[in-house]
Amino acid sequence: MNRRMITALALALAAAVLAPAAPATAVSASAGVRAAPVAEVTTLADAVGLVKVTEEDRTGYTRSSFRHWNAGENATDGCNTRAEVLLAEAVVAPTVGAGCKLTGGTWTSYYDGQEVTSAGALDIDHMVPLAEAWDSGASAWTPARREAYANDQGAHVSLVAVTARSNRQKSDQDPADWMPSSPDAQCRYIGEWVSTKLRWQLTADDRELEALKVYADGPCEETIVRYTPAT
Repeated sequence: MNRRMITALALALAAAVLAPAAPATAVSASAGVRAAPVAEVTTLADAVGLVKVTEEDRTGYTRSSFRHWNAGENATDGCNTRAEVLLAEAVVAPTVGAGCKLTGGTWTSYYDGQEVTSAGALDIDHMVPLAEAWDSGASAWTPARREAYANDQGAHVSLVAVTARSNRQKSDQDPADWMPSSPDAQCRYIGEWVSTKLRWQLTADDRELEALKVYADGPCEETIVRYTPAT
């Protein structure tokens, strides 16, 4: 069985898993209720083809334009978004103390393959950095939508716990200028980058798109991209 056949089978299986369970879950538009976004599954190459291309413009960007970290997905647990992501991604769960102070625990930073045993040694990285998001369409968003983006736990790929060193090496660069040092992480990273761009309807510039195509048409052609458009 060749690689393209394997990719097609994987895509079919992924689509079956994410397909709606029954028509009864659909909500009629006539009822005045917006239907929930449908999860999309596609090949990396096709996903890259869905990303719109425009020139980037960082005019007016400040990090404070994206409010984070807020009270998180569970506003009653006493933990902010950063802490909730750390809890969700822990390989060995930390102890949660007063004020959501985390002690102990173990994480794996997939950018560089490092095992980390201190929450304080980790950054929560925005898969598509805030500055890059601003350049790619978020400058036109409302403050509330930028806050939703900066604290997005609706997709597990939007925020990721990684070593502070790897996050700061990445900074606000796109895949044309930075990729994870671990070769095993690169296809996952490209897939999650494209997934986030599509989830939030963010654009890409020419250099970024060409870099994505290199991976999609080469070493990462079997990568499957899953995303659900953000509301």
